[in-house]
Order: sequence, then C-alpha cells, then structure tokens
Amino acid sequence: MLRSLVGSEMCIRDSVPRSPPDPLLDEGRPYHNIPARKYRPDGARDFERVEAAFQKYFHRSGTAPSPDGGHEFEIIVCHANVIRYLVCRALQLPPEAWLRMSTFNCSLTYLVIRPSGNVSLRALGDVGHLDPELVSFSKHHGIAW
Repeated sequence: MLRSLVGSEMCIRDSVPRSPPDPLLDEGRPYHNIPARKYRPDGARDFERVEAAFQKYFHRSGTAPSPDGGHEFEIIVCHANVIRYLVCRALQLPPEAWLRMSTFNCSLTYLVIRPSGNVSLRALGDVGHLDPELVSFSKHHGIAW
C-alpha cells in the first residue's frame, strides 16, 4: 500500500478531495489465472476483498447529467494486480484473464462507464506522462526489456 500512497501523492494535487486509503484496494491475488504454470490452492486468496472493491467503485453514473453539465470522475490509486482484475470485471471479460495484461508502475488506466452501462477501456497501463528512464515494471527499468 505504501507505493500506492506515494503514487497518489505524486499524481493528485491538494485541490482534489481525497478519501482515506481503502483496504479493499490493497495489493493481493484477486483470482486464479488460466493457464496456470502450476496449481496454487491460494490462487484466489483475495477474491472476496477485491470483488467487494469492484462492487463499491464500479457502477453506472446517474442517467441525468450533472447540474453543471460535467462528468463524474473517480481516481483510484492501487496495485496493478487489482487494476487488471477490475478492468476484466468492468469489461465483462473472464476474471481469470487478469494476468494476461501487463501494466507499468505509476501507469494510468482509464475506463468510461456510461449511464447505459456500456464500458470502454480508453487506456491500460499508459506511461506517456513519464520520462522513459522512470518507467518500471517489477525489477525491470525502462521500456526496452
């Protein structure tokens, strides 16, 4: 959770209202992955918690536009495992596919949920805001590994 807190401090300015850290969004293993290299009995040990985060944060917006004509935005800062699971669920893809995607540290993922319930993934793991030498994934640095 510490990396997520540091990341949120870097990307969210003081003018944006913040909520306290939500334990539902803690790092974890949200689901089994298929195909698996080997069977892991604890492969979905964090499923209930991460699924509860999905139910809490992912829903249709109101059908009427806001009074100021704007849109509703939620900024969620969390670990890539959780992000990938949430993306699978939002797109109604099999949750087992979460490990088939890869995102860099400090990357941006952008989902749009329309009042109709249609969901679009505008970006997954985007790092265009970072200098190439700041891009990392696991123990790898840069984008050419």
